[in-house]
Amino acid sequence: MPIDAFLTGTNIALVVLAVAIGVLVVKGIKIVPQGQEWTVERFGRYVRTLPPGLGLINPLFSKVGRRINMMENVLDVPEQDVITRDNASVTVDAIVFYQVVDARRAAYEVRELERALTNLALTNIRSVLGNTDLDAALSSREDMNRKILHTMDEATDPWGTKITRVEIKDISPPQDLLDAMGAQMKAEREKRALILEAQGYRQSQIERAEGDKQSKILKAEGDLEAARREAEARERLAEAEANATESVAKAINKGGRDAVNYFVAQKYTEALAEFARSSNQKTVFLPLEATSLLGSIGGIRELLSELGPDSGGSGSGGSGGARPAARRGSAPTISPPATPPRS
Repeated sequence: MPIDAFLTGTNIALVVLAVAIGVLVVKGIKIVPQGQEWTVERFGRYVRTLPPGLGLINPLFSKVGRRINMMENVLDVPEQDVITRDNASVTVDAIVFYQVVDARRAAYEVRELERALTNLALTNIRSVLGNTDLDAALSSREDMNRKILHTMDEATDPWGTKITRVEIKDISPPQDLLDAMGAQMKAEREKRALILEAQGYRQSQIERAEGDKQSKILKAEGDLEAARREAEARERLAEAEANATESVAKAINKGGRDAVNYFVAQKYTEALAEFARSSNQKTVFLPLEATSLLGSIGGIRELLSELGPDSGGSGSGGSGGARPAARRGSAPTISPPATPPRS
């Protein structure tokens, strides 16, 4: 077909119409990215909101109004100087996290949303810190963050925006105030150290006194127990001595006086031997009472002779004359040796 025959008025009109329809279709198709919502305006008035994905609009009478970011955003609040309740000047820096929950209200209820949020954060930070002492501001940031968050969230609700978090990054007092705070903290620490030292000394004295008290109580109880046992021992010893004395008395009454003299002489002889063997005594002087020892020895001899066979044999001297027996119960008397004549 020749080109001249194709380029008729009707065909040209159809081509122009097809191109126009194609252009309108392309302009009416809108692809909204994830995390955003677009508002649709018709003759300058809000009509609806396009969610993420493929959307269609009337390109002849409608257009895309505002492209709203629906993700959580971070707003850096600039530094500002704030005077606290106790007239201390500090520099405050903060950040605000917010999220748009209603695209229509965020687009048409407030102009320049980020600027409005910034100014709102500045004023609320200044208001909260102005009603707080410096010490409380430095130690209670969580409380201040909570107060600022609550106030801003109520204020931004008509804007379709939710404040998710407010964080005060830094509170910087001036250098002279920092020096004064350092000196105060040092003095407070020294005070606490002295108090702890005094309490430790007091506690040690109490413990020491308590220990002495317990020691004296235990010592007194020990002395009491020792005295009680010593008294019991003396009592038992006295009973034993009384029993022994009674037994000896009974033996003597039954005729055992010679046996008593024998045991007395034996102990006397052993004591004299020990005295002679002592390293501190080299010369032994027999006193006049030594005759008692000799008498005891005689008694022992008589006892032994009585215990022998009862016969009329001769004595130890062999002279045939029997020595008369000593009276029972008394030791024979032995005269002391004669004193040599003086020259």
